[in-house]
Amino acid sequence: LGGTIIGTTNRGHFVAKIGAGDRAVVAAEVIEKAREVLAELGVKILIIVGGDGSMTTALQLQEAGINCIGVPKTIDNDLEATAMTFGFDSAVAAVADALDRLHTTATSHKRVMVLEVMGRHAGWIALHGGIAGGADVILIPEIPFHYERLADFIKKREATGNLSSMVVVAEGATPKDGQQVLHQTEAGEYRFGGIGDVVAHELAARTGKETRCCVLGHLQRGGAPTTLDRILGTRFGVKAVQIANEGHFGSMVSYQNYQVQHVPIADAVNRLRLVQPSSQMVQTARDVGISFGD
Repeated sequence: LGGTIIGTTNRGHFVAKIGAGDRAVVAAEVIEKAREVLAELGVKILIIVGGDGSMTTALQLQEAGINCIGVPKTIDNDLEATAMTFGFDSAVAAVADALDRLHTTATSHKRVMVLEVMGRHAGWIALHGGIAGGADVILIPEIPFHYERLADFIKKREATGNLSSMVVVAEGATPKDGQQVLHQTEAGEYRFGGIGDVVAHELAARTGKETRCCVLGHLQRGGAPTTLDRILGTRFGVKAVQIANEGHFGSMVSYQNYQVQHVPIADAVNRLRLVQPSSQMVQTARDVGISFGD
């Protein structure tokens, strides 16, 4: 079973406000209340499972004297100090599966299909999912793109007999000299999302081809985890209990060089782990003919 089955929230008293250095800060009264409740329950160690927000909170709790162990779990795969977070592989599998399904309608109707996936600041899901699912174009936040170059790429494909194209775009992808696409919720908050429709509209206008957008959304975040994630999650859990028993508080479980280790939580949240445009994975995508629109 995938997902946070014990429940979770980042609303109400648990909202982390942005403080100095853009660091999310939990209110002092919430930390003090947590200390009181944990003491009442006899909880000596808190194992926190989550992404950059959860690990930042874990660090703040640790600094307040609450014994914490971190376990990296995020589909975004954007935590520093670990080569992989569990949840990422399952999200990539969902993207690849969606592309497999969209290939059918793209080919039969000679369309350009745009698949919008998660990834506000890091393009790991789009990059890996796009390669695995046979995308022709991958757009990620780390590589600004040009609409004209995308349109030219699709026209050249059509001129060589490739009458359909598959585009994967991370929600945080940004055109060169443009802005990220955000939308406002009923609560007044701004969220990423909508770039897929913008890309589809621009490509249709510039190529004359029928272009459709599909937003994968929360289908990436639930369902049955892949076998890799099941194994990695189990290994992380075992290591978390081990380092808790050994007293390595303020540490996060980490996957490096095929081994599960532990590192200071602070090392995991000092910056986001982003796709490097010069990385071997990006070059692999380019070598198989995938365009990044740059």
